[in-house]
Amino acid sequence: MPELPEVETTKSSLAPLLNQTITAVEVFQPKLRWLMPDDLSSLVGYSLKKVERRAKYLILSFLPTSKVSAPTKDGASNNPKLRQLIIHLGMSGSLQQHPYGTDKRKHDHLILTFSRDGGDYTQLHYHDPRRFGAVLWYDDYKSKLLDHLGLEPLSTEFDADYLYHFIQRLSHDNNANVNKKPIARPIKSVIMEQQVVVGVGNIYAAESLYLSAIHPATPANSLSYQQIATLVEHIKATLERSITLGGSTLRDFTVASGQTGYFQQTLNVYGRQGEDCPSCATPLDNIKLNGRASVFCPNCQPL
Repeated sequence: MPELPEVETTKSSLAPLLNQTITAVEVFQPKLRWLMPDDLSSLVGYSLKKVERRAKYLILSFLPTSKVSAPTKDGASNNPKLRQLIIHLGMSGSLQQHPYGTDKRKHDHLILTFSRDGGDYTQLHYHDPRRFGAVLWYDDYKSKLLDHLGLEPLSTEFDADYLYHFIQRLSHDNNANVNKKPIARPIKSVIMEQQVVVGVGNIYAAESLYLSAIHPATPANSLSYQQIATLVEHIKATLERSITLGGSTLRDFTVASGQTGYFQQTLNVYGRQGEDCPSCATPLDNIKLNGRASVFCPNCQPL
């Protein structure tokens, strides 16, 4: 599944489409995780003004060009109106740019054609073999998809104070935690919970815990403040490094330019069960937490 670094890489790769205008919308298979809106063609004449990421969702913001007026509900023209799409890549989805006239491939469910100044056409293909992703109007699904999400891991708000106080249920800035018992769930499960911090998927959780010398099954409330601070530092560094390397190469995942990520070539533990630990040569072990593989070094990450 594309994780936060892959989605961030996708966001960056869409930059060449900024200020380009949509000239055609082709929907080939609207049945994804949720049904695509039946009025996506109303984006024709709109130009892409901003691409943002929230957790693993992409938010594309469009405004009509000077030659097009946004319709109001009664059909009359109005001042330019912002329209936004929210896109999720699901388990195996991707957004890829292709030259105009590129043939549709199997599992290309949506093609947006962009043009710069009436020429220089580019096609953006939404490709999703498993059809578990989503292409939706932002206003219709914002509350359902985004309002419950926790902090962004690369934000200044996500720090040792936040995570330690959250786990220990101290008052700090979260009054809802007062009088609740400290969280004793495995630390790997906690940092993968989207209500706590978004985008720390299985790969990045395993790698961060290894670099922090913390066993993935360690009860979260047993960790010291310094251990939490070390973990937060490695979560941020691991995600930033993966973004720099273009994300991980995960099955069919490629970014809009067609490139694949290289972070997977640098992994210490994820997917390496039975191989030697890079630090001490102890064979790496694997346990399951919440149904997810959790590879670790028994020597470097004692429970």
